[in-house]
Amino acid sequence: MKIHILGICGTFMGGIAALARADGHTVSGQDENVYPPMSTQLETLGIHLKEGYAPADLPARTRLVIIGNALSRGNPAVEHVLNAGIEYVSGPRWLGENYLSGKTVLAVAGTHGKTTTSSMLAWILDAADLEPGFLIGGVPGNFGISARAGEKVFVVEADEYDTAFFDKRAKFVHYRPSVAILNNLEFDHADIYPDLEAIETQFNHLLRTIPGHGTIIVNAQDANLERVLERGCWSSVERFGMHRECQAQWTVKLLNPAAGQTEFFHDDASIGQLEWNLTGRHNALNACAAIAAAARVGVEPADAVQALARFQGVRRRMEFLGESGGIRIFDDFAHHPTAIRLTLEGLRRKVGGSRILVALQPGSNTMRAGHHLDQLAPALAAADQVFMYSAEPLGWDPSEVFSQLSGGGKFRARIESLLSDLRGAARAGDHVVFMSNRGFAGAPQRFLNGD
Repeated sequence: MKIHILGICGTFMGGIAALARADGHTVSGQDENVYPPMSTQLETLGIHLKEGYAPADLPARTRLVIIGNALSRGNPAVEHVLNAGIEYVSGPRWLGENYLSGKTVLAVAGTHGKTTTSSMLAWILDAADLEPGFLIGGVPGNFGISARAGEKVFVVEADEYDTAFFDKRAKFVHYRPSVAILNNLEFDHADIYPDLEAIETQFNHLLRTIPGHGTIIVNAQDANLERVLERGCWSSVERFGMHRECQAQWTVKLLNPAAGQTEFFHDDASIGQLEWNLTGRHNALNACAAIAAAARVGVEPADAVQALARFQGVRRRMEFLGESGGIRIFDDFAHHPTAIRLTLEGLRRKVGGSRILVALQPGSNTMRAGHHLDQLAPALAAADQVFMYSAEPLGWDPSEVFSQLSGGGKFRARIESLLSDLRGAARAGDHVVFMSNRGFAGAPQRFLNGD
């Protein structure tokens, strides 16, 4: 089939394009931002790209248009598709109905940790020779790509964001998994959900799609997820959490947080110890959930632990970019105060008294609007100094946050000013962490290169 994708260069839609091409379809696409690495990845697969949304760039005799959720009415290409009567569908629906059908689907949902946990799970299954396919909202270091075809088993990052301008359900209701991880649940996506209860409703809709012989693997220490289960659950439930802190079948203990040493348990029996480069309770819990999910498709837990010792992390998830002048530089995809707090607390446990300098770009609609303003200063408390950047106006005054921090902070509307401040403050032995779910104007690499 001849398929054209609008919004093709996003991580999710680029993954859809790769899977459609692997399935034998002729694929082309358009996006307003066509640039590497996604453009290069797609062109290498033989996918023809056009920049912009000119209707004339839709190939003749296109049978189906897949429309990304970043597009809306008024977009010239969207209006052309509607007026011409061309068949169209959302990316999640195409994936669920045309690609995932007949496969064993393992879905990873939650406010935080979806990308990392999905990457861990895919790697565990790969190490067990199950040859999984996957579609992940990031690039796992073990694979170097965000999507891969799979014949029998498929791991999908199950996002609660809405599907498309014509389908306001969460993306994950289209995937119909037999195994679902629920990592955690907090209020987010204020641009589409009015409150936490609305998100809980979407999570319960996901539970309604899981078969009775399926399994839900849920964080035992998250009260919001318990409320979701109380609304209705028709599948087996297995819980995970920190050892001795909760009642759960799968638990993990931090043996030496500074050295990245952890131990995993199933029904209180040890299944193995792990030493790795990842830090923090959140990554330990992500790993615990991935081990539990892998067990549902036949992977021995001890083998899963061994596989994680070779896990290479995910790009832009506390990714170590390099060292310059004795300063260690990291890039982290931060979109919520809880994720910021857990990441920085994990780093603090690892580096001890060494200084941590944070450069933060509030990028999500929720953070920019100030919905989590009261949580932001506590989230940044582990940092010694904070530098904040936004070229667009925020719905709140950064000084309200800085006044609560022992090291204070600086706000800059120009990236050059922020980089200058950072260079003046950083010294050998420091750890500089760039945190944003946007591009940060290339600041992390510019700081590393001394640009």
